[in-house]
Amino acid sequence: MLELKNVTIRLKKDGRTLVDNFSFALNHGEKAVMIGEEGNGKSTLLKFIYQRELIEEYCECSGYIINKGKTAYLPQTMSESCGELSLAEYFGNEEYYLHMDILTKLGLSVEFILSDQKLSTLSGGEKVKVQLARLLMEEPDILLLDEPTNDLDITTLQWLEAFITGTRLPILYISHDETLIENTANVIVHMEQIVRKTKCRISVSRCPYQEYLLRRRSSFAHQEQVAKKQRDDYDKQMERWQRIYNRVDHEQEVITRQNPSGGRLLKKKMHAVMSMGKRFEKEKENFMDFPQEEEAILAKFDEAIRLPSGKRVLDFLSDKLSIGERVLAKNIRLSVSGSEHIGITGRNGVGKSTLLEILWNELKHRRDITAAYMPQNYAEVLDFNKTPIQYLADNYTKDDVTRARTYMGGMKFTHEEMTGKIGSLSGGQKAKILFLDMVLHGADVLLLDEPTRNFSPLSGPVVRAALRNFGGTVISVSHDRKYLEEVCDKVYELRENGLVLIDSEEDSYETFYG
Repeated sequence: MLELKNVTIRLKKDGRTLVDNFSFALNHGEKAVMIGEEGNGKSTLLKFIYQRELIEEYCECSGYIINKGKTAYLPQTMSESCGELSLAEYFGNEEYYLHMDILTKLGLSVEFILSDQKLSTLSGGEKVKVQLARLLMEEPDILLLDEPTNDLDITTLQWLEAFITGTRLPILYISHDETLIENTANVIVHMEQIVRKTKCRISVSRCPYQEYLLRRRSSFAHQEQVAKKQRDDYDKQMERWQRIYNRVDHEQEVITRQNPSGGRLLKKKMHAVMSMGKRFEKEKENFMDFPQEEEAILAKFDEAIRLPSGKRVLDFLSDKLSIGERVLAKNIRLSVSGSEHIGITGRNGVGKSTLLEILWNELKHRRDITAAYMPQNYAEVLDFNKTPIQYLADNYTKDDVTRARTYMGGMKFTHEEMTGKIGSLSGGQKAKILFLDMVLHGADVLLLDEPTRNFSPLSGPVVRAALRNFGGTVISVSHDRKYLEEVCDKVYELRENGLVLIDSEEDSYETFYG
C-alpha cells in the first residue's frame, strides 16, 4: 500500500547523507518500527514519506513515494498554531458521535473535546491522545506515527499496543518505548550512521524486535569471526612468504657474487615468489569487513557520588496540587532519603510534571546537595540559540571547552552538532546535553521528567544502566515500564487523593498495571 523507491535525503547544512537510495514497501497488516540513534533522520524520513515539502527547507531529497491509500500523520510535537486552537475548533466538523469507541478507549469525554480549552494548556499525554483521536476519526488507510507513546500514561500505552497489534492498517512508526516495540512490531527498519557519521546504512528485517536483535548479534559475531580468521590466515601466509622471499633473495645475492651468469633460475624463482605475494595482496582486498555497529553511549556519572542513606533529601507535604484554580490532587506527601531512586507515574493530566517542578523549586537552592532538573519541555532550561559547547562550558575557559568537547565526542556528537545551535538538534541529542550537564556539574540529586522519552531503544538500556548505578538520589516521572522496573526502588502513582506507593497495594508493578 505504501512504497518508497530510490529515496535519498541529504542535510543542506553539512551535506551529511541520512538516506541513500533506499527502497521499501509497507504491506497490508505490517507494523514497521523505525529505530536508530538520536539525530539519524528517522523523523525526517517519516516527514518525507508524508509530505516532502516538510523537509525541503533543510534537506535535499530525491526519490518516489507510491501511496495507494489515505495517509494520516502524527508529528512528534504539536505545532504552535495548532496549540492556539480550542479543542472544539481542533475537532471541527469531525462526526465524533460515530467514533465514541475511540474516545472511550482514549479516556476522552465528549464534554472535553467540545470544550473551549486550548490545546496548548493540555498535558503532553493529553495532546497525544487528542491528536490520535482525530487521526483515527479520519479513518485512514495508512498510519505514520512519530513517537506516539511520548507522555502517554500506562493505561493508554496498553490501549495503543492493543490497537497497533489488532488493526489491519499498515503502520510505520517511530518509538523509543522498548516494551511497545517488543509487543507490536513485525518489521524493523534500522537507520544507522557509521564510520564517524560519514556513511548511512538502513536495514529492513521482517521479524519481531527481540528476534532482530538476536539475528543482528549472531550475524555480527559470525562476520567478526570470519574477518578475524581471514586476517590471521593472511598473516601466517605472509610470514611464510617473507621467509621464502628472504631465502631466495639471499641465494640470489650469493650466486651473483660467485657466478654472475648462473642466477637465471633464481630470477625465475623470485618472479614466482613476487607473483605469489601479489596474489595474497589481491585476496586481501576481498576480505570481509569487521562489523561496524553504531554505538549508543552515555557518559557515566561519577562513581564517587554517594549520598548516605540517613540523609533526608526531601520531606514534602502539600494540602493540594493545582494549576490556577484547577485542583489536580490533594494531600501530597513524599519523603526521600539518601540514594533512593523514586518513580512517579499516573494518568495524564493528574499533575505529575507540576509536582516535579514544585520539588525542583524546593531543592535547587539547597547548598548541602547539587540538584539538577530535566523538564518534559527542554526549552525551559536549554537556550536553543546557544551551541552545545556554549551551554556546557558555562565559563567558556579552555579547560571547560575541552572537557565539553571530550564528553560530547564520547556521545558521538559531530563537530557540526557541537558548534551548531541546540535548537537544530533532535530531541534525543537535547536530552544527551542535559545528561552531560548533570555529569559535568557533579549533580547528586536528579529530578527527571520522562528521562528516556527521546532516547532510542538502543540507547535506552545504556541510559537505564547509568541511572540505576547512580549513587545519588533520583526522583523521576515516567511511563517507561522498563525504566520503572530497572531503575526505581519505589514507584508511586499520583492520584487525586495523593501519592500511593504501588508496592504497598500490589505485589509488583506489572500486576498493578496488568
